[in-house]
Amino acid sequence: MAKYLVIVESPAKVKTIKKFLGSNYEVLASQGHVRDLPKSQLGIDVEHGYEPKYITIRGKGDILAKLRKEAKKADKVYLATDPDREGEAISWHLSQALNLDAKKMYRISFNEITKTAVKASIKEARQIDMDLVNAQQARRMLDRMVGYRISPILWAKVKRGLSAGRVQSVALRIIADRDEEINAFIPEEYWTLDASFKVQGERKPLTAHFYGTKSKKITISSKEQLDEITKALENARFHVADVKRGERVKKAPLPFTTSTLQQEASKTLNFSTQKTMRLAQQLYEGIDIKGNGTVGIITYLRTDSTRISEEAQKNAREYIGKQYGEKYVSGRQGAGAAGKKIQDAHEAIRPTDISRTPAVLKDSLSRDQYRLYQLIWKRFTASQMADAVYETTGVKIDGGDYRFTVSASKVKFDGFLSVYIQEEDEKAGNNTLNQGLDTTSALTFQAFDSKQHFTQPPAHYTEASLVKTLEELGIGRPSTYAPTITTIIARRYVARENRNLYLTELGEVVNNMMKQAFPSIVEVDFTANMEGLLDCVEEGTVSWKTVVENFYPDLEEAVKVAEKDLEEIKIEDEVTDVVCDECGRNMVIKYGPFGRFLACPGFPECRNTKPYLEKIGVPCPLCGKEVVLRKSKKGRKYYGCEDNPECSFMSWQKPSKEKCPKCGGYMVEKGAKLVCADEKCRGIGNKKE
Repeated sequence: MAKYLVIVESPAKVKTIKKFLGSNYEVLASQGHVRDLPKSQLGIDVEHGYEPKYITIRGKGDILAKLRKEAKKADKVYLATDPDREGEAISWHLSQALNLDAKKMYRISFNEITKTAVKASIKEARQIDMDLVNAQQARRMLDRMVGYRISPILWAKVKRGLSAGRVQSVALRIIADRDEEINAFIPEEYWTLDASFKVQGERKPLTAHFYGTKSKKITISSKEQLDEITKALENARFHVADVKRGERVKKAPLPFTTSTLQQEASKTLNFSTQKTMRLAQQLYEGIDIKGNGTVGIITYLRTDSTRISEEAQKNAREYIGKQYGEKYVSGRQGAGAAGKKIQDAHEAIRPTDISRTPAVLKDSLSRDQYRLYQLIWKRFTASQMADAVYETTGVKIDGGDYRFTVSASKVKFDGFLSVYIQEEDEKAGNNTLNQGLDTTSALTFQAFDSKQHFTQPPAHYTEASLVKTLEELGIGRPSTYAPTITTIIARRYVARENRNLYLTELGEVVNNMMKQAFPSIVEVDFTANMEGLLDCVEEGTVSWKTVVENFYPDLEEAVKVAEKDLEEIKIEDEVTDVVCDECGRNMVIKYGPFGRFLACPGFPECRNTKPYLEKIGVPCPLCGKEVVLRKSKKGRKYYGCEDNPECSFMSWQKPSKEKCPKCGGYMVEKGAKLVCADEKCRGIGNKKE
């Protein structure tokens, strides 16, 4: 009997795939990567054609020895690593490390771990795609060059243990730029004006919103302007000028890609990107379903395609027709559009079998697995359903020279909404107007309701909105979003609080240094163009060596300039007037994982440390003592009284000595301006040099 060896990445897949293929097949796991660049050196021969120097990863010797032994015995060896660039590269590394005979080595890949898909992949076995391998090699080498040439400069300038990364440095800059934008934001006042009317024959009053004049929209920006408008409308006669009824179609959503799954899981389930990917990996690799054994219940989780296979689409339409009725089946032919670059012509993330509903699998899944599977199942099912249709009504009410409007909508046909409702759909809801309302309806004015508002700064990034931005800017790929965000949080460059991402003091130092010494590396366009070049390598239109050869000399030049500039700056520990309680020496400022702190210069004999509270030269608005710069537990900067906890003063923005010209309260810095800290006042002043 023939004996075949199948090598997969994850041990979790071994039993499942062996069950699908039968006794002639031996299935073993490489447990991820088996070779990589050495940790102790750059590992790239920049003098001789940029050849990478790969070594066996520590701890993988025994695994490789077992794989070699089994490969020698096998008639054919199938490399079944993940169906993407990284998986292709692992297959190539395995072929090199195991010295596999090209005549009996085959590459297979499957988008889902089901019996049909795995068996079909054996029939479609192919050779390793070296374009995919080279795209991954180039990415790995570029990342290594940035990390190994720039990180030592951060160690010299700030502290050991810091790291710079090609994609993480850009992600950090995006967060830092948003923080700057928020800190410099000056709120602007505006008012809303609602009018309530009694409609003849109706018990419920009608509330309309101020629009402007009959010809243009007006924003009410002050109390004086509001008073002028309400005065002009004092004796006005109000009438219904126009009623428009129509329909609005809400299109069914596309099925999930890696990016949209991470965003939606963050918004609706409060999962971090890392948690989402970990759970999705479990659902992809296989779940032990009672009565069925272990089977993969979703397709491959790293994809930027929204394509759906014809078979999956056919099964979904049949299921929807039976469960919901034929009118709920989507009328569109074909799948949704794909992203700019479909990673390896994948499908979107979907259930491997639509008839395995979340309810059917609930007992086989953990709580979080169930919640994520339910999200994927509902989104995919909705994507194959008919659009939702709303009945809309728009009313214009005129009085004097001004116009008020009111609009309403109600669901006429729920379509995909019967399965999947997003936050914005819930907000839209059903709000109806009297169907009899028309231009002859008599209105009686009842009252005005005015409210003061202030414009809000841009929101801090969340993991979901950062992933969306990275994808829109073309930075990174489906496999890199979660590791990038995890890294900048783990390095304490960014703190996550209540879902929001905030720049820490350490992150600010690293970002400023990267912008100053390596501006091109933290440039969004540069990084996006580099991703485009890697795509060209994958397509076989650009040589991977060309990409690396063009990148390294510029990086090396920037490193030399930065090293030279640093030599001129002798970094001494800053001595303070704070005396060490244990040995009497004056303490010095040092950098740690959480930013700056006070340490005794007598280390290691004296190991005393204290938090560093930097005085900003502003008296506390509550008690008159000094305001100091503090840090939250996660490293986010804020300003508080040195007498804390006795004094409760706290501000996220830097307070100023200047008093508000309107109310006399304290002001905070907003870019080049000062703004009153009292949200009801919002007085504005100029910074004094």
